[in-house]
Amino acid sequence: MTHTARRIGRSLAMVLPVVLVLSGTLAVTMVPWADTSSSQILTASAEEVSVPAKPRAAQELLRDKLVDELRAGQEPGDVLTHLQQEVNKRPSLAEHCIGIARALGRAAVEVYGPTKAQSVARPVCDTSYASGVASMG
Repeated sequence: MTHTARRIGRSLAMVLPVVLVLSGTLAVTMVPWADTSSSQILTASAEEVSVPAKPRAAQELLRDKLVDELRAGQEPGDVLTHLQQEVNKRPSLAEHCIGIARALGRAAVEVYGPTKAQSVARPVCDTSYASGVASMG
């Protein structure tokens, strides 16, 4: 009988941990707080985590600043002068001047209409401002 008891004990020693782990896993998945909506709660909270913003390029900051000036009511000629001054101060912005001037032309049409926007066209960054006006008008 001792031999049989040992054999049963060894079998239980091998099987019992597996049974306990499986039954514990099943028990946890059966409780009310472990339903599928809990994953949605985690997803919602993960969306609220703030992600550090990428630093914006100087030309993007300048473009947004100048477009905001136009939308705030500043004259398009003054804004174009500011663009030229910034490009003179920081020559690295010269390669982006065309895109900025086009954006200013579009914004000027939105704010002042095509006639007034075209009347202040200047040779800032070639004719990019006028090209922006023409694309909107």
